[in-house]
Amino acid sequence: MKTYTPCLEPAVLDRLREYADLFADEFPQSKPAAWAGVYLQGLLLDGERKSIEPLSHRVRLPEGLSSTDPEQPLQQFVNQSPWDHDAVLKRYRAHLAHTFASPDGIFLFDDVSFPKQGTHSVGVQRQYCGALGKKANCQVAVSVHYVSPKGHYPLDLRLYLPDSWLTDGTRLDKAGVPKDQRRALTKPEIASELLDRVRAEGLPGRSAVADAGYGVSGPFRAGLEQRGLTYIVGVTGDFVVFTEQPTWDRPEPGRPGSGRPRTRPPLAPSRPRPVALSALAERVRRQRVDWREGTKGMLSGHFAWLRVWPGHGWKTGDCADEQPLWVLIEKPGDDGPLKFAFSNLPAGTSRIGAVRLWKSRWPVEQGYQQLKEELGLDHFEGRSWRGFHHHAAMALLAYGFLLLERHRATEERMQKKAARPERVKKGYRAGAHVTRHSARVAAPADALSQARLYLLSSGPPTPAQRVTE
Repeated sequence: MKTYTPCLEPAVLDRLREYADLFADEFPQSKPAAWAGVYLQGLLLDGERKSIEPLSHRVRLPEGLSSTDPEQPLQQFVNQSPWDHDAVLKRYRAHLAHTFASPDGIFLFDDVSFPKQGTHSVGVQRQYCGALGKKANCQVAVSVHYVSPKGHYPLDLRLYLPDSWLTDGTRLDKAGVPKDQRRALTKPEIASELLDRVRAEGLPGRSAVADAGYGVSGPFRAGLEQRGLTYIVGVTGDFVVFTEQPTWDRPEPGRPGSGRPRTRPPLAPSRPRPVALSALAERVRRQRVDWREGTKGMLSGHFAWLRVWPGHGWKTGDCADEQPLWVLIEKPGDDGPLKFAFSNLPAGTSRIGAVRLWKSRWPVEQGYQQLKEELGLDHFEGRSWRGFHHHAAMALLAYGFLLLERHRATEERMQKKAARPERVKKGYRAGAHVTRHSARVAAPADALSQARLYLLSSGPPTPAQRVTE
């Protein structure tokens, strides 16, 4: 496919420079700050690859910044310059929060995987790769995304380091992994640290959503509740639950000389034993739920929404003090696999309310597809910890710029519409319904695609830009 470089309008370039200037104080010197704006421009311009070498051939240098070969200073900016990507992202989150933060915000957690060749890229090993849907040689990062009624955007991400890396100091040194990141953390533990970071900055939110890679962790679920968040998180079908409140035979105080008293109660013999979620799904009735309108019609599935009691470790009484939870059982389609989720939503929560929260995960998949396909998140070709996180931070900043541009364009349209006098009564103009329908069909499905088309494209969207839900 032939790559073309569209012209960015002067007004857009001016806004991009103003946007890049917001982060200038987080760079150690003026030159890295200037090259940050150039790098953002390169990520926003159309092109098959957003790695440094092809990107450097497309950018236009601003006044006062000259180089016969932009590739070299861009390499320096991404791979060697010691700017703090955490500080840059903190300012990015604060800036976007002014427009999009909401008390009803939702924190979503997911893996972002990057297929790789070889063994030198930091964190790479053979592991499950969501991008390919199978085990493969790849890097995996833990991400946290934010969804509010006003918009959605990625907040942060951090590479996961497998044990094969953590036990090899030479390898860690060569990849430049900081000392404070050489800790054996599970993905749910990394997710919890990212959550604490963004919430400590004041970002509001009431709920958390994650797939089974995170939801199977009991400490992760408990941590969300301890932080005052409601959640709905995926679990696997082998989890066991009680469908009726269990009764436990509490141990009596031990008599002197009778040995060590029993501390965990056994399940009362008369009470039913727990059942695996996969078995429970076979005997419960699921109802069709339509949760929202998609680009190809109403999105729907069949769901059961049941009150249960966790049954892990029931033989030894480990779950005797567990509080009831909800379980959501989903059958996506005729041939789709069953999916399960635990939730601590209040007892009176409706099925449709739970499904809508569960399905708020789609912006994560959509957002990271856009980040990869249009903004080059997975195009980084370096091997170091610093280079990876620098590139990822700039991709998130590019996403934020497009989101703000989309918001600005929407606000302008609304203001023009409000200022335009109504000349005829609604519905009286011949063909009005056809015009409105055509506009709906022609509009791109995703907010980021709309913003990108508004900024970068002089023609119809490419297949990659027509993102379906």
